[in-house]
Parts: sequence; structure tokens; C-alpha cells
Amino acid sequence: MRRALPRRLLAATLLAASVLAPLPTVPARAVPAPSSPASAVGPHDGAGCPADGFGPALTARLDKTVEDVREQARVPGLVVGLWMPGKGCYVRATGVADKTTGRPMFADTYLRIGSETKTFTVTALLRLVDEGEVGLDDPIDEYVRGVPNGKKITLRHLAGMRSGLFPYTADPDFIHDLLSAPKRPFNPWEVLSYGYRHPNVFAPGATFQYSNTNLVLLGLVIEKVTGKRLADVIHERVVRPAGLRHTFLPEGAGFPEPHARGYTDQTLTGAVADATDWNPSWAWAAGGMISDLQDLRRWAPVLATGKLLSAETQAQRLKVLPTGFPGTDYGLGILRTNGWIGHNGSLPGYETVTVYLPSQKATLVLLLNTDSLVDGQEPSTLVARAVTSVVTPDNVYAGGITPRDKS
Repeated sequence: MRRALPRRLLAATLLAASVLAPLPTVPARAVPAPSSPASAVGPHDGAGCPADGFGPALTARLDKTVEDVREQARVPGLVVGLWMPGKGCYVRATGVADKTTGRPMFADTYLRIGSETKTFTVTALLRLVDEGEVGLDDPIDEYVRGVPNGKKITLRHLAGMRSGLFPYTADPDFIHDLLSAPKRPFNPWEVLSYGYRHPNVFAPGATFQYSNTNLVLLGLVIEKVTGKRLADVIHERVVRPAGLRHTFLPEGAGFPEPHARGYTDQTLTGAVADATDWNPSWAWAAGGMISDLQDLRRWAPVLATGKLLSAETQAQRLKVLPTGFPGTDYGLGILRTNGWIGHNGSLPGYETVTVYLPSQKATLVLLLNTDSLVDGQEPSTLVARAVTSVVTPDNVYAGGITPRDKS
């Protein structure tokens, strides 16, 4: 198996669905109405941003930078949104949304956001903390039985990627089963079973290891405490209060129009495949959500400033610790990378970045329709570094926290 497989499957934002329980479904009211494909800057995604929103010189420099890095990273289609109050804005879509037809990429595409889902799941959990329904230092064993070392692993350990639980996406049988039938459904208990076959990697709190196992368990905690499906809780307690209209956790492989097609080399043969209709149910609370440019633009400052949380809980969230990735630390379902706060997302076919820079109140959103590595690097990281090198040279995006294969 290719080196890239464990790396992104271990790092991407995907969870599980199994035959033992129904898949989480999106509430009917949370399913966006279909909209028509748009031109490079769609009717709502430009959000009033003019073509030369940073002035002719800087806009031209950004245009060249974006196109150069898209070609360097071999990204079929790319959407870049950048907003800096008092300085300007920049919204561009470049490349193709469909390699077969040559349909141009468009700014108002829906996209699978991978691990950015973690920011929504953990925010839902933290709202329960604020309401006194759960405590960050509660052991997972109080809510979900059968977790290895569950009496000592806390909700804080899970949200901060410090539980020591084996990442189910690193299990060879899981990788084989997923890539042999990528349209099959999984459920949380099923994917957890792949991880439970292995001993824990380290003692709770000892170090950082990115693991989707952690978020599957937090999704189950949220459902246990609320008595509702995770999709409903995220919609009611996070998406709707944040004013988002095109963001939801879908049922199975559901994918509203318009959306770009996604391309991956995470296949059993290593050949590039169209992963648009692959079922992301295995990503669930860790990476199954869908959103668009404008919703992610709204979400970035809400997440980074803690608009939906108490000041105390947001402070707990932003207590970041080292990840081992230079320039990037991790809090509770949130990363800090050279001043930018937010998260990246990656799963077969798609990558995203949504980050906020408090010092300049700047928001950066990237949408890509590939997750194929370039010289061992995430294409979204290459794009984010290139753009921030131009507009915020003192705060260049260092990178996400997608694990690399260590074999």
C-alpha cells in the first residue's frame, strides 16, 4: 500500500457508520436548497468583493501567486477567499470543477470540508460544557463504555488529541475495507472496532497524536447527553446560532448541487480516481460535513473569537499545546499556526482551510478539489503558505496537522 494512504486516512477528517445503528441524518431544515452553478465569482460568494478588492497591484500579484501555486500543487480547481477589514478583499475561483468536461471552478461550490468538521463537533460539546451537561475532565467511561483505558481518558484528552487511543484510520483492515468499497456506509461503532484491535499508543495526556477515534467518541457523547442525532445537535446548537445557511452533516454520500468533483490518489492501486460520490459516513463527527465559501467565511471569526461560548470555555479551548508540526499548536478541536486560528480539512477528493488572524481580523478560506500530495505536502498547505506570504508576511501559514506516514 502506498505511503500516502495511512497518512491521509489517519489525518483526514473522516468517521464511521455501521450496520448496527442508523447513520446520522441531516435535519430537513438543514439541507440547503439547490442553487445554480455560478461563474468564477458567484452571485453570493463574492459578497460585494470587487474584482480588484485589494487594489490593482496587490490583486494582480495575488492572481499570479494563486495561479502559480495551483499549477505547482497540481490542483484541478481552487477557490480562494480572503477578507481583511480596512485593507480589502479577494475572491477567486480558478481551474476546473470537472476534469472530464472542463467545467470551470466556481466560487459558490459546496465542498466536503473534512476535518474542519471537528471544529463544529467540539463547539457542540463545549456548548454542553457551558450548560453544565458535561465536564471537560469527565472520563469517557461515564458516557461510552468499552473504551480502552476509558476511566482515565477525559473529554479534554479526546478534544485535544491526547487520549492515546489508536487511530482507526491507521488500521490496515480499515484502509483496505474502505478503499475496496468506498461507497459503502459505516457507523461509529464499526470504525471504533478497528481501532480497539490495537493497544493504546501512550498514556492519556502524554503527547499529541491526531486521531479520528477521539472525535467519533465525542460524537457519541453528544448524542448520549442530548438524546438527539449529532446532525441535529450541530445544526441547532452551532450552525443556526452562527448564522450559517449552507453547512450540515449529510446523510451518507448526499451532496447538494452545485458541487465540484473531487479527485484523489488514495486508492488501492495509487491511480487517481473521482471520489465525489464516495460515502464519507466513516468521517461523521470527525470529517463528514459539507459547507461553502461564504459560510466558512462567517464561521472563521465565530470559531476563533468564541462567539458561541463563554469566555472561560473559549479560554480553555485556546490553551494550545505543541503538535510536533513546526509552527502549529493544537487546542480543543482548533489549531493555531503562526498566529492564524482555525482548522484544515482533508479527505479523499477534497481539502479546505478556514483560519482567522485576530491581529488583523483577517479571514482566509481555501477550497480545493484534490487531496493528492505534492512532494509529501498537502496541496492546501502550499496554497495557504503562498497566499499568506503575500498578504501577511509576518504571519505565514505554517501548515495543518495532517499526520504523515512514518513507515
